[in-house]
Amino acid sequence: MRIVILAPPGVQSLDIVGPAEVFWEAARRLGDMDAYDIQIMSTGAPSVAGTGQLRFMADRTIFDEDEDIDTLLVGDPAFFEIDPAVIAWLQRRVPTARRFGSICTGVFLLAAAGLLDGKRVTTHWECAAKFSDEYPDIDLDADAIYVRDGSLITAAGVTAGIDLALSLVEEDHGKDTAMIVARYMVMFMKRPGGQSQFSAYLVGQMSETTLIQKAQEYVLSNLNRNLDVESLAHEVGMSTRNFARVFRKELGFTPAEFVAAARTDAARRLLQDTTQPLLRIATTCGFADVNAMRRVFAKTIGVSPNDYRSRFQTSSKPSQTMPIGDAKGHPRRALAMEIALATSHPGAVSGRGARAV
Repeated sequence: MRIVILAPPGVQSLDIVGPAEVFWEAARRLGDMDAYDIQIMSTGAPSVAGTGQLRFMADRTIFDEDEDIDTLLVGDPAFFEIDPAVIAWLQRRVPTARRFGSICTGVFLLAAAGLLDGKRVTTHWECAAKFSDEYPDIDLDADAIYVRDGSLITAAGVTAGIDLALSLVEEDHGKDTAMIVARYMVMFMKRPGGQSQFSAYLVGQMSETTLIQKAQEYVLSNLNRNLDVESLAHEVGMSTRNFARVFRKELGFTPAEFVAAARTDAARRLLQDTTQPLLRIATTCGFADVNAMRRVFAKTIGVSPNDYRSRFQTSSKPSQTMPIGDAKGHPRRALAMEIALATSHPGAVSGRGARAV
């Protein structure tokens, strides 16, 4: 199965190395190095300068004689200058591939080639506004890690290219193989933040103030407790007014908004990875009741918890339980438990796109 990764000049190096490592490791684990024939395709030069002062020797260029391609992935160009030769090559080769996609701003090249009409895509959050301005008729999900639409798969960029590649390995060779690769690479098969580039679990790492970090960690480990602003301020030894002011100044949103996002993220993971009933999930995640959870899902995600589960729950038999913290409220221990589950439990594999960079 030939995987061709188009590497424009100045490409983000991890957009090339990340997916290539996933496919190579999958082939190694399968005991069949022919399972994936990985080729780096340049736009003309025999070598490609990437970020981080890395340089890649291209296996082929777009001007070489055509060969069969199973999967064609487009890395991100350093600049948004569109090379007509690249566009012509994409227009000729994409229709011949079984599936195709982009990583980060590679989606701009596919759009310029007219290959995204009627498709839903994603790109890096930093470039989302530019993409929407230039291609307003293309359905952009600016919050997704990666998006699958038929034979097209697009990723947000950088490490999200690895998520994309893992999903393709899962499609080709099953969840067990993808899980083994993820575990070897010491990464989540599915990130704990769920489907969002801006999950509370990532935002929770952004504060520069130790006391605010402590409050965020307390929230993530105690979702089913009273987490109003007065309780959080008391937990870290700050006055309510000062705590709320510093929290908003550091992160740009209120403690209540962070708590709501954290509870929603946790509920999404449980809906995806377990068969727990809605009432138990709502209680575990700190919602007042199932209706409260439904209202939050409708407002923030646009679907009900049941609809979310039907779209994203793993196709393998989910777990009955999945701890989101530990009894003593240690966030690092809780995250360690999630890592272990995400990389070893057969029910902790994402069946569709995930989100977050």
